[in-house]
Amino acid sequence: MAGSRLDIDAIRQEFPAIATRGDATPVFFDNPAGTQVPRRVIDRMMQALVEDNANLGGYFDTSQRAIAQAQEAHKAMGDLFNANDWHEVIFGQNMTTLTFSMSRAIGRTLKEGDEILLTRMDHDANVAPWLMLAEDKGLVVRWIDFDPETFEFDLTQLDSVITDKLKVAAIGYASNVTGTIHDVKAITKAAKAAGALVYVDAVQFAPHGIIDVQDIGCDFLVCSAYKFYGPHHGVLWGRRDVLDRLEAYKVRASSTIPPGKFETGTTNRESLAGVLGAIEHFEWLGTTFGDAPEGGSRRERFVAGMHAVDIHERILTARLIDGLQSFPKLRIQGLTEKQALARRVPTVSFTYEGTDPADICKAMAKKNISLWHGHNYGIEPTTRLGLMDKGGVVRVGLAQYNTAAEVDRFIQNFGEWTTAG
Repeated sequence: MAGSRLDIDAIRQEFPAIATRGDATPVFFDNPAGTQVPRRVIDRMMQALVEDNANLGGYFDTSQRAIAQAQEAHKAMGDLFNANDWHEVIFGQNMTTLTFSMSRAIGRTLKEGDEILLTRMDHDANVAPWLMLAEDKGLVVRWIDFDPETFEFDLTQLDSVITDKLKVAAIGYASNVTGTIHDVKAITKAAKAAGALVYVDAVQFAPHGIIDVQDIGCDFLVCSAYKFYGPHHGVLWGRRDVLDRLEAYKVRASSTIPPGKFETGTTNRESLAGVLGAIEHFEWLGTTFGDAPEGGSRRERFVAGMHAVDIHERILTARLIDGLQSFPKLRIQGLTEKQALARRVPTVSFTYEGTDPADICKAMAKKNISLWHGHNYGIEPTTRLGLMDKGGVVRVGLAQYNTAAEVDRFIQNFGEWTTAG
């Protein structure tokens, strides 16, 4: 594995929550639920609230600046997605709300007996909205299952779960429980061949990998900015021809074209500005530590930054997995082989024999190490792993600002706790 090119000290200085706390800085391993934010995000949000704070549509300067910043945020996310048109980018309160809204719009095109495809690996935000729609409309739900020993889908099952009645396939890009990255391109190809719309949840993948909706071939892809160092906001990409033909639930005065067609009410423009700041942070990474070409596009700078982050995170993930595997009573609920690191995000969940995951997280919190436990809204995968009635998992999530020393600190503290217990 190539060595990291990141100057981790310089990166940590970009995050005020880390740079300003000194020795009191927590070990932020709670990143799959939400990351810390860099200065560019805070500066952009402050600018929106202080200098550009007006509603859109006015002829006066403040409103014109607010319009420009909102459009730039859409364009920046369009570059992240590799969209054809920034009008395909829709902002919303969060991924869950966007999915409920879009599932209802899609539901208007469905009839009783139509089929939808879900997976046993997904976060409930990409399951519950579709299950509720199925109940309301009399739809048939089919499932892609995974092997609880390999933590991956057997895609040979697609022939048995995809029929000519399939209308929607809702799939995850990466699991927030096992960390597995799925072959969304293959699933999309099979579903599209049957004439279905494909809706991809990329919330867990977006902080760690490069998204290309053109290459995937899907119709929708949704993610959460607060998982990739932005503010608490959701973002959805939809194929323009699909967005144009769907009927949105909206007030009559709203625009009839995307994105306004689906951005109901007044958007949180300080959050839109913060999303722009998060992408600018990745551009800085690509220019400073990556191989972004001089004079290249925003997309090229972003991709270069993500490449640099990916190398760093894989090194840390291998170190974390090695450390956890030194405990005989511990089981990692996900891929562990070094050659498989490209097929997982740095979200590592585990169970420890005879121990409630909550007790581990409480003990580590006393050591100023932030972790999550439970099902983490991954009800389907946690159930499939047989862990719903056992307290779920302990989840450790790595990010670009984490260090090898922090991984070692966690392993040491966990080891001392197991010995003391």
